[in-house]
Amino acid sequence: MTTDCQHYLDTVLTLYHKLPDTPQRHSRYDRHLAAQLHQRQVPLPLIEAAFLLATARRLLRDPSYPPLSPIRSLHYFLPLIDELLDRPLTPTYLAYLRHKLASLHPPIEIYLLNPS
Repeated sequence: MTTDCQHYLDTVLTLYHKLPDTPQRHSRYDRHLAAQLHQRQVPLPLIEAAFLLATARRLLRDPSYPPLSPIRSLHYFLPLIDELLDRPLTPTYLAYLRHKLASLHPPIEIYLLNPS
């Protein structure tokens, strides 16, 4: 495995673990999916955007709805990653989502990668 690939896998899995409602440890299936995303050349900022959007959708939903079960696999995000490959979010909307999540109590900061 190349250093670039290892860095990509480590980054994706680290970002995944920082999210609310995700497991403490990843499975071999999560690692395999991260390797597949690297092979597909999915950019890390797009994965960050998918994590951000999914977190916002989960945490900002109507509180009268029943609670969602915890996220058990990185595969949970795959449909959203594919959606964002077709229709990426604008930087303005990403900034809006970051602001909304930061305004929660306790605040959720999803600067998973260094903001550019």
